[in-house]
Amino acid sequence: MRLLFLLTLFATSYAASLVKFPSTALPLPPLFNNQAASSTGAANFNGFGSSFDSQFLPQGPWVYDGITYELPSAWGLGNDNVIANGQVLALAEPAYAHELHFLYSGDASGGEFVANFVLTFTDNSTQLIQMYARNWWKWPLLNNGAIQTPYHFENDGASKKFNTTQIYQWSTSTFSEHALASITFPPVDNRHRLHVFAMSLSQSTAPTSRPPGPSLSVRQARFTTRWEMINGVRAQAVEVTLANLLPASELAPITSVNTRLDISIVGEGIETLAQGSVFRLVPGDQARVDVFVRGSRANGLASVHIQDSKGNHHGSSDGWPTSPLVDNWTADPRLLKTHETPTWVVEWCKVWDLLSGLGKKYSLVHSGIMIFMTSKKAPSGTYAECWDLHRPNSPTWNHHLQTFGKNIIYDEFIANFTASKFNASQWVDLFDRAGAKYFVLVTKHHDGFALFDTGNTTHRSSVHLGPKRDFLSELMITAKKEKPNLHRGTYYSLPEWFNPDSARYGFGAWPGGLAHNAFNDSQLETYTGHLDIKDYLDDLQLPHMLDLAIKYETEIMWCDIGGPNKTPEFAAQFYNNALANGRQVTMNNRCGAVPDFDTPEYATFGTTQTDRWESNEGMDPFSYGLNSATQPNQYKNGSTIIQTLVDIVSKNGNYLLDVGPTAEGEIIAPMMNNLLDAGSWLKYSGDCIYDTGYWFPSSQEILSGQSVRFTTTPKTFCIVAFHQPQDGQLTIQKRLPILPGDQIRLLGPTAASAPLPWSVDHATGRFTVNVSESALAGGRFAWAFQVSYKTQ
Repeated sequence: MRLLFLLTLFATSYAASLVKFPSTALPLPPLFNNQAASSTGAANFNGFGSSFDSQFLPQGPWVYDGITYELPSAWGLGNDNVIANGQVLALAEPAYAHELHFLYSGDASGGEFVANFVLTFTDNSTQLIQMYARNWWKWPLLNNGAIQTPYHFENDGASKKFNTTQIYQWSTSTFSEHALASITFPPVDNRHRLHVFAMSLSQSTAPTSRPPGPSLSVRQARFTTRWEMINGVRAQAVEVTLANLLPASELAPITSVNTRLDISIVGEGIETLAQGSVFRLVPGDQARVDVFVRGSRANGLASVHIQDSKGNHHGSSDGWPTSPLVDNWTADPRLLKTHETPTWVVEWCKVWDLLSGLGKKYSLVHSGIMIFMTSKKAPSGTYAECWDLHRPNSPTWNHHLQTFGKNIIYDEFIANFTASKFNASQWVDLFDRAGAKYFVLVTKHHDGFALFDTGNTTHRSSVHLGPKRDFLSELMITAKKEKPNLHRGTYYSLPEWFNPDSARYGFGAWPGGLAHNAFNDSQLETYTGHLDIKDYLDDLQLPHMLDLAIKYETEIMWCDIGGPNKTPEFAAQFYNNALANGRQVTMNNRCGAVPDFDTPEYATFGTTQTDRWESNEGMDPFSYGLNSATQPNQYKNGSTIIQTLVDIVSKNGNYLLDVGPTAEGEIIAPMMNNLLDAGSWLKYSGDCIYDTGYWFPSSQEILSGQSVRFTTTPKTFCIVAFHQPQDGQLTIQKRLPILPGDQIRLLGPTAASAPLPWSVDHATGRFTVNVSESALAGGRFAWAFQVSYKTQ
């Protein structure tokens, strides 16, 4: 005990200098096997005669996000990238690694894919790192790459494809128990080959190269467009990331930050209004904090200053570029690209967001028409969509023929959509009790039927047809009044399947133009509620989106499909209106331009994704909408919901869960019960979900019979086990940011348990916490162990 006490005291007296964050370009050229760029289009990046225009690509050593990459000094002279196919990149000298960085692109058109790299260490142990990779161009959606070109060559340079074309940057943590010896690339996938242009390694600090204590480095200081009101001032968030560059094998009190460090920003005209604080930072870890400032300007430079709680200076990091808050948004994509997901989404609202019972696609309101069809029995595993109805011999087509006959067309279901039992108070109460922090209502799906007042743009809405009600207004007003803690969002499909005015903008499965009768191709179906307008984008799509933003005060514009749009014009007004009313709002990547966050469907990952993302899926295992053929035991139960939520949150994501109501606007009992079950878990274990961030070194540990996830806050660390620990012990086979004096409790349905005994094997880092069977028996779905740091 005396030794531990002395070490803890000594840990507060580490050296006051900061280390420059390192990055060393890795030697990729020997592996190059593809030419991506030229000035004439002669390169063949994708295997089909398409390539980058070299004039838009940076040359030579190139710095992005503080990391140096080695790019060609001149493009177009030969191979310039690696098509991943199991190659092994051996380090000339094995090195302890803190972080790996990539510049890459996939070569397909659209979609994302997973690429797995394997790291091999000097003790022959391995680590799999999972990249969620994007392709070089994507239409109708948009990705934002670190390097962008306005077009790319096609047909060996004979033509150009005017879609923004990208090279992306991605960074990932690495194990640092042992020195890294080699990196094995993913096997080739000919559907979307992965191209790596450059890699860089951030090496750990050798423990013998400096005085005792942590090796601190400012990884990043980024002036954001996020803000908070502090003492009546709109204060700008500067996101500072502090790293402890010692390898994880050096974890001990003496090598860790175990006292409060306060971070401030200093620069010409800059005043720090609220410091950021770091309370725990062990070797191999990073901590992210917001420092709030005012007075920053464009093209300036700032310093990050660090001091302890007693005011003792612990170092500075200089030369960080500054930029001011935006006071007036314009339709310039270069400006709009700087907009970011608000703090309320990325921090305290890191929760599984009920895509509320009126959620994203197809919910209550996915157009009432579809709900009526879907709430009737449809083939198991299918969803009765209008588009599928018009595909002869599809399951939906056959079901419609057998159930309704060939003389009933889609729009005739409008009269049957009543939502007569829809009660906004009951819905927002359910969202709240289920633990959601925001909801997203489907205001218009691809069939063009809207759930809000569409004025004179179209009368194809619930205000003019069917129920004659403005469901969006009812829900938004009720939520604002009764559950002001809930943030309010709106889903909106940009294209419509069969709107005659959208034909000039049609593409793929969204052709526009009147539908041919599903059972008699010579006949055209009506588009009920259609009004004469001049232009679909100017006179319908943009006015709708602006109404959702300004009239209905949506905080989340959740577009779907993308395609032709007026998103830049919309975004400028959306952001300016929110700013004028003291709100911060956000927009997803399906609006077709300037996205804040990605929205993969039914997606989970094996590794943390540092870009903002939100996975969305339905309560039904096969679709978003309600299908009465689905059996109650097939819906996502409390265990599935909670474990999916925890997994996503541990990897820096949000969870949007769609709830499909009946045609009368009610939620069926099995769905409600499962949601409330999940909500009950969040009541007593939500401290390991809400207000948490990802743990930089690792998001999870999956071993035989055990699967756990990790989350963090500045003062706590959480271990969430998906299986009940056996024999009175939970054991983790890796070093965790836990030091002597910390207390661990099992969060449960009653008051938090008494502190639990725990131990660490200092040679291996194996962590063990002892817990009684009686304490474990009170839990279900997942077992959340919360570590409270004891700091000096």
